[in-house]
Amino acid sequence: MSEPTTSDELLAQEEQLVFTTFTHDDAWALGSLLVQLARERELPVAVDIHRGDQQLFHHARPGTSPDNGFWIERKNNVVRRFGHSSLLVGQRHRDRGTTFEESTRLPLDTYAAHGGAFPIAVAGVGVVGTVTVSGLPQVDDHNLVVEALRRFLGDGER
Repeated sequence: MSEPTTSDELLAQEEQLVFTTFTHDDAWALGSLLVQLARERELPVAVDIHRGDQQLFHHARPGTSPDNGFWIERKNNVVRRFGHSSLLVGQRHRDRGTTFEESTRLPLDTYAAHGGAFPIAVAGVGVVGTVTVSGLPQVDDHNLVVEALRRFLGDGER
């Protein structure tokens, strides 16, 4: 899978990876798929899925620490506030020659515009939640989420 290199490519991913519905069972299946991919590759990641403020799935693989949970929360806050993936939000600031931290002045202990949190969007509804990976370099976190979403949504309309 090629890595996204521009804000336009990141936005295109969000436009393509949209659910028709998103249920608790979908959260379990998507989270389980992410964990399966991480196990196969022996990746030290934490996986988290929220619908609104409710955590529907969480798993921490060997090699993670409580810090991964804090990263997940901070990345999720970016998606909740801006409605786009944490990588896209950070990239848009880099495209303007600045950083998310400098531009927004939001508290660093609450927000992290680093890759890994992706909006769960439902057609006709909008963003209803987040799917997040923490533990790898930010682009790798993001790409793992996108790979799982492509596989999951490719299995049929959800």
